[in-house]
Amino acid sequence: KMASTAAGKQRIPKVAKVKNKAPAEVQITAEQLLREAKERELELLPPPPKQKITDEEELNDYKLRKRKAFEDNIRKNRTIISNWIKYAQWEESLKEIQRARSIYERALDVDHRNITLWLKYAEMEMKSRQVNHARNIWDRAIIILPRVNQFWYEYKYTYMEEMLGNVAGCRQVFERWMEWEPEEQAWHSYINFELRYKEVDKARTIYEQYILLLFDFLLWLIDLFDRRGIEDVIVSKRRFQYEEEVKANPHNYDAWFDYLRLVESDADSDGVRDVYERAIANIPPIQEKRHWKRYIYLWINYALYEELEVKDPERTRQVFQACLDLIPHKKFTFAKIWLLCAQFEIRQKNLQGARKVMGTAIGKCPKNKLLKGYIELELQLREFDRCRKLYEKYLEFSPENCTTWIKFAELETILGDIERARAIFELAIGQPRLDMPEVLWKSYIDFEIEQEEFGNTRNLYKRLLQRTQHVKVWISYAKFELSIDSPDRLEKCRQIYEEANKSMRNCEDTRERVRKLLPEKVKKRRKLTAEDGSDAGWEEYYDYIFPEDAANQPNLKLLAMAKMWKRQQTEGEKAPEKGPAPEETTSLTPEEPAAPAENHNESDRDTVTEQDKYDDRDDDASSSSESDSEDDSGAEKKEKEKEGSDEEKE
Repeated sequence: KMASTAAGKQRIPKVAKVKNKAPAEVQITAEQLLREAKERELELLPPPPKQKITDEEELNDYKLRKRKAFEDNIRKNRTIISNWIKYAQWEESLKEIQRARSIYERALDVDHRNITLWLKYAEMEMKSRQVNHARNIWDRAIIILPRVNQFWYEYKYTYMEEMLGNVAGCRQVFERWMEWEPEEQAWHSYINFELRYKEVDKARTIYEQYILLLFDFLLWLIDLFDRRGIEDVIVSKRRFQYEEEVKANPHNYDAWFDYLRLVESDADSDGVRDVYERAIANIPPIQEKRHWKRYIYLWINYALYEELEVKDPERTRQVFQACLDLIPHKKFTFAKIWLLCAQFEIRQKNLQGARKVMGTAIGKCPKNKLLKGYIELELQLREFDRCRKLYEKYLEFSPENCTTWIKFAELETILGDIERARAIFELAIGQPRLDMPEVLWKSYIDFEIEQEEFGNTRNLYKRLLQRTQHVKVWISYAKFELSIDSPDRLEKCRQIYEEANKSMRNCEDTRERVRKLLPEKVKKRRKLTAEDGSDAGWEEYYDYIFPEDAANQPNLKLLAMAKMWKRQQTEGEKAPEKGPAPEETTSLTPEEPAAPAENHNESDRDTVTEQDKYDDRDDDASSSSESDSEDDSGAEKKEKEKEGSDEEKE
C-alpha cells in the first residue's frame, strides 16, 4: 500500500513526439548532447524512498520478497557460492541462525570442497557463540580437507580452542594435525603453543619428532638418488681424511679409532685386519703407563672384533697373547687385559686356560685388581678352597689391606666356619701396619655381636681402648652395653661413661688439643649508618675467632706479632729499673700476662683516644681488631694502656 502511494506521487516525464523525421540542417554533436543533459539533469532519477516497516505483516512481506529474490538467484546458477554466502549472511543479520545453517548445508551439498564456505559457516557459529556447533563444523572440515592449514591454525580451530582456555583440546587438535605431517610452519606453531604454556619438555619432544620426520625424508631422498653411490663417495672422502691424519701423526690413536670404526662398518674382514695391524704397529716410544692407556684399547678392540664379528676364537687368542707379550710387565701392566683374556677362555669353556692366564698374571705382576678378579672368578665357580688359597696369596702380597681381611673373614662366615673367621680377624688386628684399622676393628666387633658372643665383644673393646682412647670408641662401647637385653645394662653403660670421663680427664694430649681449639674472644668496632644514610657513629661488639679462622687472616697474625714485639720492647725498658741483669730478661709470650703497672690518669685518657683511632683504621682497612681475653685482669688492662701512652710519646 505504501509502495503504491509513493509510486503514484512520482511524475514520469512525457516523451516528445517527433513530427519531422528529416535530418536537421544544423547537426548536434555528442558533446552538446551531454552538456544539455547535464544542464537539464535528465539522466538523474530521484533516490528511492526509504521504507519504514511498522508492523509484523510488512516485515514478513519484506522477508518473503528478499528470500524469493535470493532463491531465484540460486536457482539461476547453483554453482556460484557467493550467492549462497550472501543469502546465509542476510539470514544471519536477521538472527535467523537455523535458516542460515540450512542455507550453508545446502551450499555444502553443492560444493563441499569450497574453503571459503566452510570458513564462513564456522565463523557464523563462533559469532553466535555456538561453540559445539563450531567444533562440529571444524571437525567435518579437517576430515574432508586435512591439508588446508586455514582450518587448523591460520584461521580458527586451534585459535578458537586456545581462546576458550581449552588447552588440552587445543593440544589434541595439534596432535591430529601433526599426524598429517604438515609443513614446517605448522610444527613451529605447535612448538610456540607449548612454549606459551611453559611446557618445555613437550616442545622438546615435538622438535625431536620433527627432526625424525626430516631424517626419514632425507633417507627417502638418499634412496631415491642412489643411496649406495652417495655412501661410497662419503666413505671414500672420510677414508682419505683419516689416512692423512694417521700419516701426519701415527701415534694419534683417536684418529686410528675413528678410522677403524669407519672400515668396520664398510670394509670386509681382511681390510679391517689390515688397518688393525697398521694401528697396533705404532707402539708408544716411552715405556710409561700413561702413554700406553689409549694404545692398549686398540688391542682390546682388535680382539673383540675377531671374537664377535669374525667369530674366530683362535685368532682372538693369538691377539690376546701378542698383546700380553708386548706389555713390559716389569715396569707396569694392565689388569684389564689379563681379565679379558681369562673371561674369553671361560666363554670358550676352557677353564684350565683361564686359570693358567690368571696364575701367570699373579706370578708376573701381582696387583689388587688382578687378585680381586681371580677371587671373583673362583667364587662364581663355587671353588671355595681355591678362594682360600687366593686370599692367602693376596694377604701375603698386601697384608696391610684391611678390606681383604674383612672379605676373607666374611667368606668363612658364609661357609659356617666361625672359628676360622675369628682366627682371621685375630691375625688381621695383629698386623703391624694397616691402612684402615678402625674399619677392621669395627668389622670384628660387629662379627662378634652377630654371633652373640658378648663376652668376646667386651674383650675386643677393652683391647681396642688399650690402643686408643678415642671418644668414639668409648661411645660405641657404651651403646653396645645399652643394646644388650640385660637388667644391669644401664649400670654398665653408666660405668663405661664414667671410666671414659676419668680416662679423658687424665689425658694430657686431649687437654692440649681442646685448649688449642678454643676460640679467642675479640672486641671489634663497626660504623653504623642511619636509615637516611647518614653516619650514626660507631658500635663495639664481641666476636670469636677460632684458630683455623685466625690462620686464614694474615692481618690478625701481623697484629699479634706487633703487640708481642712492643711488649718485649716495653719489658726491656723496664728491666733495668727492676734490677735483674739484662741477660736474665725474658720476653713475654701471649700466654704469660704482663706485670701490673702504676696508674697514670693522663696516659689513660691518651691511650683510649689513640686506641680508638687504631681500631677505626683497622676496621676500615682490613677488619682486623684488638683481641681482649675474657679473663683479662685489671692489671693487664692498665699495662696495655701504659704501652699505648708510651707509643704516643715516641
